[in-house]
Amino acid sequence: MRQSRKLDHLKYSLSLADGPGANGFADITLVHNCLPNLKWDDIDISSSIAGIPINNPLIINAITGGAKDVTRVNGQIAEFACLTKTAMAVGSQYAALEDPEVKQSYKIVREKNPDGVIFANLGAYATPNQAKLAVDMIDAQAIQIHLNVAQELIMAEGDRDFSGYLTNIAHIAEQVSVPVIVKEVGCGIGKEQAHLLAEIGIKAIDIGGMGGTNFLAIEGARSQLSISQELLSWGIPTAISAIETMSVLPKELDMMVSGGVRTPLDVVKSLALGGNAAGIATPIIRMLYEKELEDAVSWFNHFLHEIKCYMLLSGAKNVNNVAKVPVVITGYSREWLLARGIDLTKYGIVEKHD
Repeated sequence: MRQSRKLDHLKYSLSLADGPGANGFADITLVHNCLPNLKWDDIDISSSIAGIPINNPLIINAITGGAKDVTRVNGQIAEFACLTKTAMAVGSQYAALEDPEVKQSYKIVREKNPDGVIFANLGAYATPNQAKLAVDMIDAQAIQIHLNVAQELIMAEGDRDFSGYLTNIAHIAEQVSVPVIVKEVGCGIGKEQAHLLAEIGIKAIDIGGMGGTNFLAIEGARSQLSISQELLSWGIPTAISAIETMSVLPKELDMMVSGGVRTPLDVVKSLALGGNAAGIATPIIRMLYEKELEDAVSWFNHFLHEIKCYMLLSGAKNVNNVAKVPVVITGYSREWLLARGIDLTKYGIVEKHD
Protein backbone atom coordinates (compact mmCIF):
# COMPACT_ATOMS: atom_id res chain seq x y z
CA MET A 1 0.00 0.00 0.00
CA ARG A 2 2.72 2.50 1.00
CA GLN A 3 4.79 1.76 -2.10
CA SER A 4 1.78 2.24 -4.38
CA ARG A 5 1.00 5.55 -2.68
CA LYS A 6 4.51 6.86 -3.33
CA LEU A 7 4.21 6.09 -7.03
CA ASP A 8 0.90 7.95 -7.10
CA HIS A 9 2.49 10.96 -5.38
CA LEU A 10 5.07 11.20 -8.13
CA LYS A 11 2.49 10.77 -10.89
CA TYR A 12 0.07 13.40 -9.61
CA SER A 13 2.75 15.90 -8.60
CA LEU A 14 3.62 16.11 -12.29
CA SER A 15 0.05 16.26 -13.57
CA LEU A 16 -1.74 18.53 -11.08
CA ALA A 17 -1.37 22.30 -10.97
CA ASP A 18 -0.12 24.19 -7.93
CA GLY A 19 -2.62 25.67 -5.52
CA PRO A 20 -5.44 26.57 -5.66
CA GLY A 21 -4.24 28.74 -2.77
CA ALA A 22 -1.65 31.39 -3.65
CA ASN A 23 1.87 31.31 -2.17
CA GLY A 24 1.73 35.01 -1.21
CA PHE A 25 4.92 36.05 -3.01
CA ALA A 26 2.93 38.45 -5.22
CA ASP A 27 2.48 40.62 -2.11
CA ILE A 28 6.24 40.83 -1.52
CA THR A 29 8.31 43.38 -3.46
CA LEU A 30 12.04 43.96 -3.15
CA VAL A 31 13.13 47.58 -3.47
CA HIS A 32 15.51 48.19 -6.39
CA ASN A 33 18.97 49.52 -5.53
CA CYS A 34 20.35 51.68 -8.36
CA LEU A 35 23.66 52.13 -6.51
CA PRO A 36 24.54 48.58 -5.42
CA ASN A 37 28.30 49.32 -5.24
CA LEU A 38 29.02 45.70 -6.21
CA LYS A 39 30.72 43.75 -8.97
CA TRP A 40 29.19 40.62 -10.45
CA ASP A 41 32.06 38.58 -9.02
CA ASP A 42 31.24 39.91 -5.55
CA ILE A 43 27.94 38.00 -5.44
CA ASP A 44 28.15 34.89 -3.26
CA ILE A 45 25.13 32.57 -3.31
CA SER A 46 26.48 30.03 -0.82
CA SER A 47 24.57 29.59 2.42
CA SER A 48 24.03 27.15 5.27
CA ILE A 49 21.08 25.37 6.84
CA ALA A 50 21.05 23.83 10.31
CA GLY A 51 24.75 24.61 10.48
CA ILE A 52 25.50 22.68 7.27
CA PRO A 53 27.26 24.65 4.50
CA ILE A 54 25.52 24.54 1.11
CA ASN A 55 26.80 25.78 -2.24
CA ASN A 56 23.63 27.59 -3.24
CA PRO A 57 20.45 28.60 -1.41
CA LEU A 58 18.27 25.89 -2.99
CA ILE A 59 17.41 22.49 -1.57
CA ILE A 60 15.77 19.81 -3.69
CA ASN A 61 12.97 18.99 -1.33
CA ALA A 62 11.35 15.63 -0.67
CA ILE A 63 8.45 14.58 -2.86
CA THR A 64 8.61 10.80 -3.24
CA GLY A 65 9.48 8.01 -0.89
CA GLY A 66 10.44 4.40 -1.29
CA ALA A 67 9.12 2.10 -3.98
CA LYS A 68 11.07 -0.19 -6.28
CA ASP A 69 9.78 1.66 -9.33
CA VAL A 70 11.07 5.06 -8.14
CA THR A 71 14.64 3.91 -7.63
CA ARG A 72 15.53 5.24 -11.07
CA VAL A 73 13.82 8.58 -10.35
CA ASN A 74 15.63 9.01 -7.05
CA GLY A 75 18.89 8.12 -8.77
CA GLN A 76 18.27 10.82 -11.41
CA ILE A 77 17.53 13.41 -8.75
CA ALA A 78 20.71 12.45 -6.91
CA GLU A 79 22.77 12.72 -10.11
CA PHE A 80 21.26 16.14 -10.74
CA ALA A 81 22.05 17.22 -7.17
CA CYS A 82 25.63 15.98 -7.58
CA LEU A 83 26.19 17.82 -10.87
CA THR A 84 24.72 21.08 -9.57
CA LYS A 85 26.26 20.73 -6.08
CA THR A 86 22.81 21.22 -4.56
CA ALA A 87 21.56 19.83 -1.25
CA MET A 88 18.65 17.40 -1.41
CA ALA A 89 16.20 15.53 0.81
CA VAL A 90 14.73 12.10 0.24
CA GLY A 91 11.06 11.30 0.71
CA SER A 92 9.74 9.58 3.82
CA GLN A 93 11.88 6.54 4.59
CA TYR A 94 9.21 4.75 6.57
CA ALA A 95 8.60 2.43 3.62
CA ALA A 96 12.14 1.10 3.95
CA LEU A 97 11.71 0.56 7.68
CA GLU A 98 8.62 -1.53 6.91
CA ASP A 99 10.06 -3.35 3.89
CA PRO A 100 13.86 -3.72 3.60
CA GLU A 101 13.46 -4.62 -0.08
CA VAL A 102 12.87 -0.95 -0.95
CA LYS A 103 15.95 0.34 0.90
CA GLN A 104 17.82 0.50 -2.39
CA SER A 105 15.44 3.19 -3.65
CA TYR A 106 16.99 5.39 -0.95
CA LYS A 107 20.52 4.04 -0.88
CA ILE A 108 20.93 4.88 -4.56
CA VAL A 109 20.81 8.57 -3.62
CA ARG A 110 24.08 8.30 -1.70
CA GLU A 111 25.58 6.02 -4.35
CA LYS A 112 24.90 8.59 -7.08
CA ASN A 113 25.80 11.57 -4.89
CA PRO A 114 28.60 10.31 -2.61
CA ASP A 115 29.85 13.70 -1.41
CA GLY A 116 26.61 15.67 -1.48
CA VAL A 117 24.49 17.14 1.30
CA ILE A 118 21.53 14.78 1.80
CA PHE A 119 18.73 14.94 4.36
CA ALA A 120 16.88 11.91 5.70
CA ASN A 121 13.10 12.11 6.19
CA LEU A 122 10.51 10.58 8.52
CA GLY A 123 7.16 11.56 10.01
CA ALA A 124 6.73 13.05 13.47
CA TYR A 125 5.43 9.70 14.76
CA ALA A 126 8.80 8.00 14.20
CA THR A 127 10.83 6.75 17.16
CA PRO A 128 14.33 8.04 17.85
CA ASN A 129 15.72 4.63 16.87
CA GLN A 130 13.89 4.75 13.55
CA ALA A 131 15.30 8.22 12.97
CA LYS A 132 18.81 6.88 13.57
CA LEU A 133 18.19 4.05 11.10
CA ALA A 134 16.94 6.55 8.49
CA VAL A 135 20.06 8.69 8.90
CA ASP A 136 22.39 5.70 8.70
CA MET A 137 20.59 4.31 5.65
CA ILE A 138 21.81 7.18 3.45
CA ASP A 139 24.62 8.62 5.59
CA ALA A 140 22.56 11.80 5.95
CA GLN A 141 23.90 15.09 7.29
CA ALA A 142 20.49 16.01 8.77
CA ILE A 143 16.99 14.63 9.08
CA GLN A 144 13.71 16.25 8.16
CA ILE A 145 10.79 15.39 10.43
CA HIS A 146 7.65 16.14 8.46
CA LEU A 147 4.24 17.33 9.62
CA ASN A 148 1.37 16.48 7.26
CA VAL A 149 -1.81 16.39 9.31
CA ALA A 150 -4.08 17.64 6.51
CA GLN A 151 -2.71 15.11 4.04
CA GLU A 152 -3.19 12.24 6.48
CA LEU A 153 -6.83 13.20 7.02
CA ILE A 154 -7.56 12.89 3.30
CA MET A 155 -5.92 9.45 3.05
CA ALA A 156 -8.25 6.53 3.81
CA GLU A 157 -5.25 4.71 5.28
CA GLY A 158 -3.87 7.86 6.91
CA ASP A 159 -3.15 8.53 10.57
CA ARG A 160 -5.86 9.87 12.85
CA ASP A 161 -3.86 10.32 16.05
CA PHE A 162 -1.62 13.40 16.06
CA SER A 163 -1.09 13.64 19.80
CA GLY A 164 2.36 13.80 21.34
CA TYR A 165 4.14 15.04 18.19
CA LEU A 166 6.05 17.85 19.90
CA THR A 167 7.37 15.59 22.65
CA ASN A 168 8.31 12.93 20.13
CA ILE A 169 10.24 15.38 17.96
CA ALA A 170 12.08 16.57 21.07
CA HIS A 171 13.13 12.98 21.84
CA ILE A 172 14.38 12.55 18.27
CA ALA A 173 16.37 15.80 18.49
CA GLU A 174 17.93 14.63 21.77
CA GLN A 175 19.04 11.25 20.46
CA VAL A 176 20.08 11.55 16.82
CA SER A 177 23.62 12.64 15.97
CA VAL A 178 22.61 15.04 13.16
CA PRO A 179 20.56 18.26 13.12
CA VAL A 180 16.77 17.94 13.03
CA ILE A 181 14.78 20.06 10.57
CA VAL A 182 11.01 20.15 11.12
CA LYS A 183 9.11 20.45 7.85
CA GLU A 184 5.46 21.14 7.10
CA VAL A 185 4.00 19.60 3.93
CA GLY A 186 2.05 22.36 2.24
CA CYS A 187 -0.07 23.97 4.95
CA GLY A 188 2.49 26.28 6.54
CA ILE A 189 3.66 26.96 10.08
CA GLY A 190 2.18 29.71 12.25
CA LYS A 191 4.07 31.74 14.82
CA GLU A 192 2.62 29.84 17.80
CA GLN A 193 3.79 26.47 16.51
CA ALA A 194 7.13 27.93 15.39
CA HIS A 195 7.66 29.18 18.93
CA LEU A 196 6.95 25.73 20.38
CA LEU A 197 9.26 24.02 17.89
CA ALA A 198 12.06 26.48 18.61
CA GLU A 199 12.20 25.32 22.23
CA ILE A 200 12.78 21.57 21.72
CA GLY A 201 16.31 21.34 20.35
CA ILE A 202 15.76 21.34 16.60
CA LYS A 203 18.10 23.30 14.33
CA ALA A 204 15.84 24.55 11.54
CA ILE A 205 12.24 24.91 10.39
CA ASP A 206 11.06 24.35 6.82
CA ILE A 207 7.76 26.22 6.74
CA GLY A 208 6.29 24.22 3.81
CA GLY A 209 3.58 26.78 3.11
CA MET A 210 0.46 26.75 0.97
CA GLY A 211 0.71 27.53 -2.72
CA GLY A 212 2.82 24.80 -4.27
CA THR A 213 2.39 21.08 -4.77
CA ASN A 214 -0.90 20.28 -3.06
CA PHE A 215 -0.79 16.92 -1.31
CA LEU A 216 -4.47 17.16 -0.41
CA ALA A 217 -5.25 17.34 -4.12
CA ILE A 218 -2.85 14.48 -4.78
CA GLU A 219 -4.50 12.27 -2.17
CA GLY A 220 -7.93 13.21 -3.52
CA ALA A 221 -6.88 12.31 -7.07
CA ARG A 222 -5.37 8.96 -6.12
CA SER A 223 -8.48 8.03 -4.10
CA GLN A 224 -10.90 9.56 -6.63
CA LEU A 225 -12.39 11.78 -3.96
CA SER A 226 -14.23 15.02 -4.60
CA ILE A 227 -12.60 17.62 -2.36
CA SER A 228 -14.01 21.12 -1.94
CA GLN A 229 -12.01 24.15 -3.06
CA GLU A 230 -12.19 25.41 0.51
CA LEU A 231 -10.43 22.34 1.86
CA LEU A 232 -7.90 22.35 -0.97
CA SER A 233 -7.13 25.99 -0.07
CA TRP A 234 -6.53 25.24 3.62
CA GLY A 235 -3.29 26.53 5.08
CA ILE A 236 -1.01 29.51 5.51
CA PRO A 237 0.43 31.03 2.32
CA THR A 238 4.17 30.51 2.10
CA ALA A 239 5.25 34.16 2.28
CA ILE A 240 2.98 34.77 5.26
CA SER A 241 4.19 31.64 7.04
CA ALA A 242 7.80 32.77 6.57
CA ILE A 243 7.11 36.12 8.21
CA GLU A 244 5.07 34.53 11.02
CA THR A 245 7.89 32.09 11.73
CA MET A 246 10.62 34.72 11.60
CA SER A 247 8.69 36.87 14.07
CA VAL A 248 9.41 34.33 16.83
CA LEU A 249 12.44 32.37 15.60
CA PRO A 250 15.61 32.69 17.72
CA LYS A 251 18.76 33.76 15.87
CA GLU A 252 20.38 30.37 16.40
CA LEU A 253 17.66 28.58 14.43
CA ASP A 254 17.50 28.64 10.63
CA MET A 255 14.46 28.91 8.41
CA MET A 256 13.96 27.19 5.08
CA VAL A 257 11.18 28.44 2.81
CA SER A 258 9.23 26.02 0.62
CA GLY A 259 5.76 25.80 -0.85
CA GLY A 260 5.28 27.14 -4.36
CA VAL A 261 8.83 28.46 -4.76
CA ARG A 262 8.93 28.45 -8.56
CA THR A 263 11.14 31.28 -9.82
CA PRO A 264 14.54 32.81 -9.02
CA LEU A 265 12.73 35.87 -7.69
CA ASP A 266 10.68 33.64 -5.35
CA VAL A 267 13.97 32.33 -3.98
CA VAL A 268 15.40 35.81 -3.38
CA LYS A 269 12.14 36.92 -1.76
CA SER A 270 12.40 33.88 0.51
CA LEU A 271 15.89 34.97 1.53
CA ALA A 272 14.74 38.56 2.02
CA LEU A 273 12.08 37.33 4.46
CA GLY A 274 14.80 35.68 6.54
CA GLY A 275 15.25 32.26 4.99
CA ASN A 276 18.66 30.62 4.78
CA ALA A 277 17.50 28.52 1.85
CA ALA A 278 14.47 27.77 -0.30
CA GLY A 279 13.09 24.32 -1.06
CA ILE A 280 11.97 23.30 -4.53
CA ALA A 281 10.86 19.89 -5.83
CA THR A 282 8.23 19.57 -8.55
CA PRO A 283 9.88 21.92 -11.11
CA ILE A 284 13.12 19.92 -10.91
CA ILE A 285 11.38 16.56 -11.14
CA ARG A 286 9.34 17.81 -14.11
CA MET A 287 12.50 19.05 -15.82
CA LEU A 288 14.20 15.70 -15.29
CA TYR A 289 11.11 13.93 -16.61
CA GLU A 290 10.78 16.07 -19.74
CA LYS A 291 14.44 16.81 -20.58
CA GLU A 292 17.81 15.16 -20.68
CA LEU A 293 19.93 15.47 -17.55
CA GLU A 294 22.32 17.85 -19.33
CA ASP A 295 19.43 20.15 -20.27
CA ALA A 296 18.08 20.10 -16.72
CA VAL A 297 21.49 21.10 -15.34
CA SER A 298 21.72 23.94 -17.89
CA TRP A 299 18.26 25.18 -16.86
CA PHE A 300 19.24 25.09 -13.20
CA ASN A 301 22.50 26.97 -13.78
CA HIS A 302 20.50 29.71 -15.51
CA PHE A 303 18.12 29.68 -12.52
CA LEU A 304 21.09 30.33 -10.20
CA HIS A 305 22.34 33.03 -12.58
CA GLU A 306 19.05 34.91 -12.19
CA ILE A 307 19.24 34.60 -8.41
CA LYS A 308 22.58 36.40 -8.58
CA CYS A 309 21.00 39.06 -10.82
CA TYR A 310 18.28 39.81 -8.25
CA MET A 311 20.81 39.87 -5.44
CA LEU A 312 22.94 42.43 -7.26
CA LEU A 313 19.86 44.50 -8.17
CA SER A 314 18.97 44.53 -4.47
CA GLY A 315 22.50 45.51 -3.44
CA ALA A 316 23.12 42.24 -1.57
CA LYS A 317 26.47 40.54 -2.04
CA ASN A 318 25.58 37.41 -0.05
CA VAL A 319 22.62 35.54 1.39
CA ASN A 320 22.90 37.22 4.79
CA ASN A 321 22.73 40.62 3.12
CA VAL A 322 19.55 39.71 1.25
CA ALA A 323 17.73 39.61 4.59
CA LYS A 324 18.75 43.25 5.12
CA VAL A 325 17.36 44.75 1.91
CA PRO A 326 14.08 46.71 2.13
CA VAL A 327 10.93 44.76 1.35
CA VAL A 328 7.44 46.17 0.79
CA ILE A 329 4.54 43.96 1.92
CA THR A 330 1.11 44.73 0.49
CA GLY A 331 -2.35 43.24 -0.10
CA TYR A 332 -3.80 40.21 1.63
CA SER A 333 -0.45 39.31 3.22
CA ARG A 334 -0.16 42.71 4.87
CA GLU A 335 -3.75 42.53 6.15
CA TRP A 336 -3.20 39.02 7.56
CA LEU A 337 0.09 39.87 9.29
CA LEU A 338 -1.20 43.09 10.84
CA ALA A 339 -4.27 41.24 12.11
CA ARG A 340 -1.87 38.75 13.72
CA GLY A 341 -0.02 41.56 15.50
CA ILE A 342 3.24 41.19 13.58
CA ASP A 343 5.41 44.30 13.19
CA LEU A 344 6.12 44.89 9.49
CA THR A 345 7.93 48.22 9.73
CA LYS A 346 11.39 46.61 9.80
CA TYR A 347 10.90 45.07 6.38
CA GLY A 348 10.73 48.42 4.62
CA ILE A 349 13.80 49.87 6.33
CA VAL A 350 17.25 49.82 4.73
CA GLU A 351 19.74 48.02 6.97
CA LYS A 352 23.46 48.55 6.68
CA HIS A 353 25.20 45.61 5.00
CA ASP A 354 28.40 43.97 6.19
